[in-house]
Amino acid sequence: MSPFNLQACARPNILALQPYRCARDDYKDDGTNILLDANENAYGPSISPDVASTGVDVDFLGLHRYPDPHQAALKQQLCALRNTHAHTPKTLTPENLFVGVGSDEAIDALLRCFCVPGRDRILTCPPTYGMYAVSAQVNDVAIVKVPLLPAPTFALDVPAILDALTNEENIKLVYLCSPGNPTGSLLAKDQVHQILNHPTWNGVVVLDEAYIDFAFEDASLAEWVTEFPNLVVMQTLSKAFGMAGIRLGAAFTSPPIAALLNSLKAPYNISSPTSALASYAVSDKGLPVMRDNRAKILSQRDRILAELPKIPGVGRLRGGTESNFLLFEMLDAGGAPDNTTALAVYEKLAETKGVVVRFRGKEHGCLGCLRITIGTEPEVTRFLQELRTTLNEVRGS
Repeated sequence: MSPFNLQACARPNILALQPYRCARDDYKDDGTNILLDANENAYGPSISPDVASTGVDVDFLGLHRYPDPHQAALKQQLCALRNTHAHTPKTLTPENLFVGVGSDEAIDALLRCFCVPGRDRILTCPPTYGMYAVSAQVNDVAIVKVPLLPAPTFALDVPAILDALTNEENIKLVYLCSPGNPTGSLLAKDQVHQILNHPTWNGVVVLDEAYIDFAFEDASLAEWVTEFPNLVVMQTLSKAFGMAGIRLGAAFTSPPIAALLNSLKAPYNISSPTSALASYAVSDKGLPVMRDNRAKILSQRDRILAELPKIPGVGRLRGGTESNFLLFEMLDAGGAPDNTTALAVYEKLAETKGVVVRFRGKEHGCLGCLRITIGTEPEVTRFLQELRTTLNEVRGS
């Protein structure tokens, strides 16, 4: 008999890991469901219909070669996209960039880069994106939590954050999400500035801007990394650009930090097709498609904001309106926000109506809340109809 014992062999923190879950782990998609759970872009990728014949330059005969390990041309395009000079006269260059397999690679790479397992810690501000905690546990890094201020603002508690950075030991990274997930709220620039200017803390502020293109123009602080040597701004093509399937993320930061991240990554982490598709999406051909789809999403977001509160059993909007999703309360028969009701609505929508949203009621400050991704016009129509029916069924009205 083999002496192998997995429980004794694997790291204890990995054995205890609660993996990041999505709603689709719970429900099988038969191809007819309305998927309003994962904040994808329902209007599709930033690629025109003729892309197969005239758009993306993919050398399929060259796939026997490893891809460019440095992605300099793509990085230059991403820099051009964010060099707005709305926040600084300085200019981003490819030396300011790390590109990875979605933002998740950067989240993990930063932990591996700065945090000694079992000693160092990170600071997060719940409610926030779940992968910060998952990656921290994988790397045996503890978390100091400073919750956001109560809804609906979900603003940073700056005094508490500054106090933690002053008095808590071994905090190396602060993960901030702006616009927040699941809050949809944009963090105030001056509050981020206060954290960056902490007088004694020697650590890195990581600003996750996955949804930044749904906020106001020039909201991104990516070019600010030219001003602050300890700032990392993460972005992705998965949301506004509708390119979730290619898994392309970027981390803007100072050249020394970018060099570290590029040193520890796998040598060919971005495939040639991914690079070509990403390049097209941020080109003069892809950007108009993104902007047209974004306009449709914002129109449907306004529609949901107007129509959802009219449905009996729908409570308050509990977050911001700077993203492609909204966070709303579900009310019990007595008119109070309620997790039992929200969970029942979530399950019934998915199991019997074919509409998948996201239950967020267990997140800090999100009692009774569902997070609803903005879909296409027909998807939103169906969602509103099914939600009205489901709330009537669940609440017994």
